[in-house]
Amino acid sequence: MKTWREWWRPLVLAFIALGAAGAAATVRPNILWITAEDICPNLGCYGDSYAVTPNLDRFAAQGVRYTHAFGITGVCAPNRSCLITGVFPSRLGSQNMRSTTVLPETVKCFTEYLRRAGYYCGNNAKTDYNFAVPKSAWDDCSRQAHWRRRAPGQPFFAVFNHEVTHESQIRVPEARFQTNTKRLTPAQRHDPAKAPLPPYHPDTPESRSDWAKYYDNITAMDYQVSDLLAELEKDGLAEDTIVFFFGDNGTGLPSCKKWIWDSGLRVPLIIRFPKKFQHLAPAGPGQTSDRLVSFVDFAPTVLSLCGVKVPGAMQGIPFLGEQAGAPRQYVHAIRDRMAERFDLVRVVRDARFQYHRNFLPHLSWSQFVSYTEEMPMMQSWRRLHKEGKLSGAAARYFTPCKPAEELYDMEKDPHQINNLAGDPAYARDQERLRAECARWMKETGDLGLLPEYEMQMRSRDSTPWEIAADPAKNPLAELLKAADLANRREIGALPDLVKYLENRDAALRWWGAQGLVALGAEARPAEEALNRALKDESPAVRVAAAEALGNLGRHDAALPILTDALQNEAPVIRLAALNVLDRFGAKAASALPAIRAAQSPGKDHLSDYVNRMVEYLPGQLEARISPKTKPPRP
Repeated sequence: MKTWREWWRPLVLAFIALGAAGAAATVRPNILWITAEDICPNLGCYGDSYAVTPNLDRFAAQGVRYTHAFGITGVCAPNRSCLITGVFPSRLGSQNMRSTTVLPETVKCFTEYLRRAGYYCGNNAKTDYNFAVPKSAWDDCSRQAHWRRRAPGQPFFAVFNHEVTHESQIRVPEARFQTNTKRLTPAQRHDPAKAPLPPYHPDTPESRSDWAKYYDNITAMDYQVSDLLAELEKDGLAEDTIVFFFGDNGTGLPSCKKWIWDSGLRVPLIIRFPKKFQHLAPAGPGQTSDRLVSFVDFAPTVLSLCGVKVPGAMQGIPFLGEQAGAPRQYVHAIRDRMAERFDLVRVVRDARFQYHRNFLPHLSWSQFVSYTEEMPMMQSWRRLHKEGKLSGAAARYFTPCKPAEELYDMEKDPHQINNLAGDPAYARDQERLRAECARWMKETGDLGLLPEYEMQMRSRDSTPWEIAADPAKNPLAELLKAADLANRREIGALPDLVKYLENRDAALRWWGAQGLVALGAEARPAEEALNRALKDESPAVRVAAAEALGNLGRHDAALPILTDALQNEAPVIRLAALNVLDRFGAKAASALPAIRAAQSPGKDHLSDYVNRMVEYLPGQLEARISPKTKPPRP
């Protein structure tokens, strides 16, 4: 007869085995995000022979290298608002560079869901989300944030951001640059004479120096990433942690960063999966994935990897984990107000083609942005333009206006020099991508066709997210029709533009005025309607109508409206007026005293941009005004 121990021992062992199996099934990975600012895939592991990145090359040999990873735009803040929420900035109201939106109850930082699931979440240390960081987003958001601060055994999600590659570090004083790159050996320094200049940058000493420093900074960052990975290894966590390495937007050089060509959008993305989580990888160590992935996909992907349900408000598609969706056919990108300058571009990209829809084509690519103008390359490039010494692709950036549509074959034209829009051989692809652009804007509730002022006013009692889905406050289908009409820049569109100028909706009236601005002198038959629009209840419409009248030579009527706008309580209206006065050039001479007096006392980003314009615009205008017409200084 068996003793009770003999009866119970197999049962106890069975229960232990079941418990172990359950524990193994619920093992959750740590996630480490390593971000580097302002870089395209200019790494050795991506085939860049000028790059010196031995540590990241070794890391790529251990992980999966994505070849088609893209930001939402060419600059950090809107991208970071997308990364942390998993929704498009153009729906959240965070699409303008350094603006402030408010999160609705239905949208949260994805780290809040991780924390509820027991994860320790630390961010070291950049946020820059275009909204106030909720206290519930992070356990620690500081320069001291580290996985070592979590409870013993607690899974973690950690972000470490590397700023040495930021565009500002290319143009720092030489002593600071040498400090940043002190670990580089002489053999690792990049020779400017060998810098691989793209065809759209002029071949000048400044261009070569800036490109070489960009690569030197990448090598400095390569050392820093190696240090962080060594810490993970030292702590015995490498086999428990899925590590992401990626850039926060494209190359930190003029016409790359802040723009939405490939050089502003494409980023490196390398993900290393330890052995215990190798089943989650899309390929083996050292292999690549050509799947299209977008920043909007990153938040739901992390939740999917961690076994946390992806909330319905997220607009991205998880590309890893149990909740992974089907591969994308398209990625989408945006460009809205960029610092001091207004613009509006939407981009659709598939595996081969990239399509741009320029909604303000009458504005140049080369609008003066103070931060960009500090780069030595930009200064030499603009000087060559003024001297009439540019030709070919390098001259394109300074053309006075843009085409309404751009289409590039990325297989044949990786630098996006040859615009195929309008080419009959590519008509089918152009039509397909144009339709996809409109479909995506409607489906996601794009707020970009609302003037920024109108978006602010209409969301005062709710949030931009909520008004985006309200056809009364964001009549997107009609706004697309109005924008399409405005972008035709044809005299035959004038009667319908005047009708829009008299619409009940201020946003539609604004598009009517923009269409007349784009027509320039051909808008003469609409002069009477524009005169009436100078009294419009919306200051955004008044400013646009004033520009259209100024283009007709009616600066006597336009300038009082614009100088009055310089005193408007809304910084975005003051900024819009300053932009128009800049485009008027010498004709704005009489407004110089009002411009100098337009300094904004506010501490918000828009006020800062107003002050930047007030600082440099008088000098820009005075350079175009003859001595006889210069007004006296106060």
